[in-house]
Amino acid sequence: MRASIAALLAAYIVVPLLLGANNYVMSLIVAALVIGGIALAWALLGNLGGMVSFGHSAFVGVGAYTSALLTLKAGMPVLAGLVFGGLGAAAAALVMMPVLRLRGPYFALAILAYAHIFKIIATEWSSLTGGAGGLANVPVFPVLFGYDFGSKTGAYFIGITLVTLFAFAYHRIRRSHYGIALRAMHDSEDATRVLGVNSTLLKAAMLLVSAFMAGVMGAFNVHYINFLEPDYAFAGLWVTLPIVAAIFGGYRTIAGPLAGALVVYLVDQLVFKSLIPTGHQLVLGALLVAMVIFSPHGLMPLLRRKKHA
Repeated sequence: MRASIAALLAAYIVVPLLLGANNYVMSLIVAALVIGGIALAWALLGNLGGMVSFGHSAFVGVGAYTSALLTLKAGMPVLAGLVFGGLGAAAAALVMMPVLRLRGPYFALAILAYAHIFKIIATEWSSLTGGAGGLANVPVFPVLFGYDFGSKTGAYFIGITLVTLFAFAYHRIRRSHYGIALRAMHDSEDATRVLGVNSTLLKAAMLLVSAFMAGVMGAFNVHYINFLEPDYAFAGLWVTLPIVAAIFGGYRTIAGPLAGALVVYLVDQLVFKSLIPTGHQLVLGALLVAMVIFSPHGLMPLLRRKKHA
């Protein structure tokens, strides 16, 4: 608990004080928070729901388009648009419910197929989405109480608040009796069904929660960058980077996906990219392979073992 409070104080006070004047670094941190929020959503689905997804870009893209269209064409306030972006992504997850009958790689590939379907819809429905040309001048974060949340530091405060709320929700779900039932399902789904646990309903709930989180982060990102088009909204990077971050940090922990996103993205952009401008992702891949070999449970469990050693 003390470590969590100290981390939050550092995130809200120390980081803005030390780095707030550096727009480049703050922009990288905001991007890392977006990846971290999506990684947390992915890890929740994998850890509690027991489902590996290759299609979280569907939720990110739908959330981004929902919020962008509501704020741009319907005049909805941006902060309300974030919530509706999450709800739009959850609605997209409802369409995906038939794939809950699938298991393992079949489920992962089915979700990926849905992501491509949503991308095609966004591209072809040009009268609403702008088609391949995308949407320009998406409303940015507002000025509230005299503070400009459209600035890099302002967006950082919103981003860190969102991932903190998501981490708290993840913690509460995991500690609840639903979380206990979900973890028991990992050992034997048939046994939990005999005890009266509706495994399909619980998995559906985790898919909805995960989709909502990813959709909110997609909506946050579109108001941060002020532009949206299908190739970016449903890009593969919203699948690969969060998965790498979650595995690197430790997807079975709550802090792991967030820490993994910060380490993976910031180290890659600030260190490897400056040393190896072309092909710097190869170093990142090698680090991920090394982490999987020497610490299969990720960075956070490794740090805890060293702390107690």
